[in-house]
Amino acid sequence: MFRAKILVFNNLRGLHSLFFGKQARGSPRHHQMIPERACTRGSCVLRNRNKSSHPLWTSPMSVPGGTQQSPINIQWRDSVYDPHLKPLKISYDPSCCLHVWNTGYLFQVEFDDSTNGSGISGGPLDNHYKLKQFHFHWGEMNDWGSEHTVDNQAYPAELHLVHWNSAKYQNYKEAVMGESGLAVIGVFLKLGAEHEELQKLVDVLPEIKHKDMRAVFDRFDPLCLLPSCQDYWTYAGSLTTPPLTESVTWIIKKKPIEVGHNQLAEFRRLLFSALGEEEKKMVNNFRPLQPLMNRTVWSSFQA
Repeated sequence: MFRAKILVFNNLRGLHSLFFGKQARGSPRHHQMIPERACTRGSCVLRNRNKSSHPLWTSPMSVPGGTQQSPINIQWRDSVYDPHLKPLKISYDPSCCLHVWNTGYLFQVEFDDSTNGSGISGGPLDNHYKLKQFHFHWGEMNDWGSEHTVDNQAYPAELHLVHWNSAKYQNYKEAVMGESGLAVIGVFLKLGAEHEELQKLVDVLPEIKHKDMRAVFDRFDPLCLLPSCQDYWTYAGSLTTPPLTESVTWIIKKKPIEVGHNQLAEFRRLLFSALGEEEKKMVNNFRPLQPLMNRTVWSSFQA
């Protein structure tokens, strides 16, 4: 079994390198496949969404022995209230923000994790987790884009703030491969008013239009991207990009944040392709839903 898992990891690591290079790394609609039937507006949206998947997911991706893959559909009524789940303790230092870069699959804002300046604890976490980076996933239109869904409903985009367990591991790379190594806060984005603080990031995106482009982006506090409501769901899961390791404690915020139509449009102007290559718009960079299997989704609030 151990040798099989090593082989799987090596294969997925190769896939990771193929898509990411040498460096690490609206209106809601149904997010799942549906049977063929008369084409209503909803079913047509679904078919178009699934036909538009990123090449990374055009063939079924499975992890032999994997039982905790992400993303998932969260069934509100099936989540289990845990009165011991307290609000997260969040402390982000804007001076730790370094730069933003186009990975060829998404854009990500990276942080200096050499100190304890930015991190989270509390809630479902037993240790302190340092902030490593945050990134987004989004669709080509406002009918889909989020990786997780709630009661089979998707949002136009989803924010992930990625943290690693600094009490248990020496660095981020070790944490990615280890048990309880990562904690990711997920935040849904819905169409609404322009997000004033997000606009600071949106204004920099033209500088990283192509794959591997990087721009200085400092003095940014990601706390501004979190909803004021502290309610959340949590479950044991995985990374949603290769190597897909099952090392993640997911913390999905119940309430979305609002962003403007023009702000999402700027996301969609980015490219998967490098300068000089055929242009491929950066859209639909989300992984398909994975089975819940025998996991429990816990909630910090009563339904």
